[in-house]
Amino acid sequence: MKRDLKFLSGAVWPIAGFCVLIAVWECLVRAEIWSAIVLPSPLSVARYLWDSVLDGVWPFAVLTTLKRLVLGYAIGLMVGIPLGVLCARSKICRDTIGLLALGLQALPSVCWVPLAIIWFGMNEHAMLFVVLMGTVWSLLISTQHGVMNIPPIYIRAARTMGSKGLHTWIHVIMPAAFPSIVGGMKQGWAFAWRSLMAAEIYVSIAVMGLGQLLHYGRENMDMAQVVGIMLVVVVIGLLADKILFSPWERMLRKRWGLSQN
Repeated sequence: MKRDLKFLSGAVWPIAGFCVLIAVWECLVRAEIWSAIVLPSPLSVARYLWDSVLDGVWPFAVLTTLKRLVLGYAIGLMVGIPLGVLCARSKICRDTIGLLALGLQALPSVCWVPLAIIWFGMNEHAMLFVVLMGTVWSLLISTQHGVMNIPPIYIRAARTMGSKGLHTWIHVIMPAAFPSIVGGMKQGWAFAWRSLMAAEIYVSIAVMGLGQLLHYGRENMDMAQVVGIMLVVVVIGLLADKILFSPWERMLRKRWGLSQN
């Protein structure tokens, strides 16, 4: 009972704060403190989102963007995690690939867009490349640090009990490095999401995603569309965190004895 009440109280306050913010926003717009071109009213944004749902515009754009994101992120996982393990076990790879990853992680994702357009043209491959570049480096670095920071006593204890080779990797090293890998996966997802938005804004193709809707709203001076798509992007980011990564983080805290419950 107490847990249910705590959950309800934790959900009520953010909703109440959001409603107050929307009410203040609407009042400021009606008072004509600023032009609707600068910031539209919440009602016009809600009207755009509803009309777009009826037309199927932004739901289709959401599906298109998520399809690109999931594909690029999956390739990033398949590339970044093995490379991170390789860098953790090989000093040569650590001094070459690992050092390159540190430098490229600091490079803003939008910087990959001109290169992707020149290499691949205005197509899906350019967007996929940008998402991959935004994902793989953080995964590589987090996996490398997770494997290298495993206490040596874990591996020695496993070998004492007869574990060796692939068995040690599957049952000792990777589970011990998993918290760091999950952190890299969460960071990689955020970078991939931002990278895809930048790619969709600059790469114009027939199949529109959320970034292209944002771009067209800016070109048409339709601020209701711009703000509405921005809200959709924020909500998708929050849902991804709450659905995909928060359960894993709670499970890891409980498994490692860090949870308060």
